Amino acid sequence: MSDDTVVVWDESLLAYDFGDHPLDPVRVELAVALARQLAVLERPGVRLVKPEPADDDLLTRVHDPRYLEAVRAASQDPLFARFGLGTSDNPVFAGMHEASALIAGASVAAAEAVWRGDARRAVNVAGGLHHAMPARAAGFCVYNDPAVAIARLLDLGAQRVAYVDVDVHHGDGVQRIFWNDPRVLTVSLHETPLALFPGTGFPDETGGPEAPGSAVNIPLPPGVDDAGWQRAFHAIVPSVLHAFQPQVLVTQCGADGHRLDPLADLNLSVDGQRATYIALRALADELCEGRWVATGGGGYALVEVVPRAWTHLLAVATGTPLDPATLTPPVWRELAASRRPGREVPLRMTDDVDPSYEPWQPSGEPNSVDRAIATTRRSIFPLLGLDPHDPRD
Repeated sequence: MSDDTVVVWDESLLAYDFGDHPLDPVRVELAVALARQLAVLERPGVRLVKPEPADDDLLTRVHDPRYLEAVRAASQDPLFARFGLGTSDNPVFAGMHEASALIAGASVAAAEAVWRGDARRAVNVAGGLHHAMPARAAGFCVYNDPAVAIARLLDLGAQRVAYVDVDVHHGDGVQRIFWNDPRVLTVSLHETPLALFPGTGFPDETGGPEAPGSAVNIPLPPGVDDAGWQRAFHAIVPSVLHAFQPQVLVTQCGADGHRLDPLADLNLSVDGQRATYIALRALADELCEGRWVATGGGGYALVEVVPRAWTHLLAVATGTPLDPATLTPPVWRELAASRRPGREVPLRMTDDVDPSYEPWQPSGEPNSVDRAIATTRRSIFPLLGLDPHDPRD
């Protein structure tokens, strides 16, 4: 296996653009620009790969052919309003099928590079459209690129694929698509569905009748900070991955859990997000011989957060994590200010937050985070042969 890292990137990925909409492609543009300015993409062993659109055979591995026809038709008809398209969340735009298929193709290229051994890790920061359903657009997502990439891994011979979603919103589309497939473990850490879209992702959602224990959901209360989030992550995610023993790790790394994100209510920092990416890479190294496919996802603090978070992601995937005290380059600051005048452009790659945490223990007076941890462990751990009360599991 090559020790290289593939970054799937081309400016044509910015064509996934709903117009005046929270999911603005400028966040991807600025993330790649910041990574370039900090020489992350020029590191030894980093290869940039231009994506090709996913064809219908790939897309229909997870999407209904009638839905593909609808997306194509909607691209030509701004008044189209079926299959979840033509809504305020998922407005129609010209070339929507082509732009969506290209993002799916980029995630497939990342997955193929890792599975075939051309690279140990691969990243598509433009991907992570995890809400798209088999026959419906949802939550700013038209085609579910992580699910298409996972389906491609299965077709190539993978028997155990773990998907870990750290977006603030539940990874409902990926869970739905693989609900009854024991070859895929879906893990989602998100803000409670009682407070946030899409209203799913409760602990008792644990997989279908043919795949019990294949879905893990960790809903957290609003306001959780880095210490609580990391505590929950480390109390559950390593254990379930060790039990499942994946051959490859696929992650959705949405940056919208940050305290500045306008669409959610968690209180995370860029430093905490960086710590999560380091933990995910370590799990891939330990369990999957390093095979890690990472995608972007949500994130609506377009200048203040997403570019820094995903530059940290790219740095972790391509080698040495960036020093949090690193300054953002003046050239990048000028670009960011020109793209979004009036936004506060960050001067450093840190929020000056220590993301350390106290490991979970089943004793003591539980707070809201510990109650969430305990509920998820009770729901899923017995199905995976783990003891929900043993902190070693």
